[in-house]
Amino acid sequence: MANIRTHRPVKLTVALLSGDEDLLRRARQMLSHKYGSVDLESDMFDFVETDYYESEMGPHLKRWFLSFEKLIRADDLPQIKRETNKMEAAIADDCLNPNVSRPVNIDPGYIDVAKLILASTKNHAHRVYIADGIYGEVTLRIGDGQWQTWPWTYPDYQKPRAQEWFMRVRERLRAQHAAGESLSGGGPRA
Repeated sequence: MANIRTHRPVKLTVALLSGDEDLLRRARQMLSHKYGSVDLESDMFDFVETDYYESEMGPHLKRWFLSFEKLIRADDLPQIKRETNKMEAAIADDCLNPNVSRPVNIDPGYIDVAKLILASTKNHAHRVYIADGIYGEVTLRIGDGQWQTWPWTYPDYQKPRAQEWFMRVRERLRAQHAAGESLSGGGPRA
């Protein structure tokens, strides 16, 4: 019989998508208020890989990745997904733009040393039910010291700029683990 082990803390990441840079910054502020300081952020870049979101979000979308200083438990992801859905709804209610039903998309996930997991409310063959209506998807995995994709990995997550950023987040997590940082994001454990 194998021993059950506690999962090491993981790094919360969020992928933001919007056609309005001010709304992206507002979402960042809301996320920071809820989850603490952002320790790494990507550049904002044009989201041109698909027009899938254009009907509900409008044109000229920008992607922005964030990670948070404070480590989380992997099993916090379903709650975080529900909270970020509420943030999206609050931003949409405040915008009152009849042409844009979803002004900001907030997709949380986490990085551990071996993979990037994204949360989803949608079931699919490659997603595993976690809890409370939330599914988890292994979007990227580490192999040969670099990120590897799957057939379902989103096109923008396959790009070198995204994978380089996710590698920086992974290295930050490894440094936090080496320093003994706990879920509180503090220093070495006593």
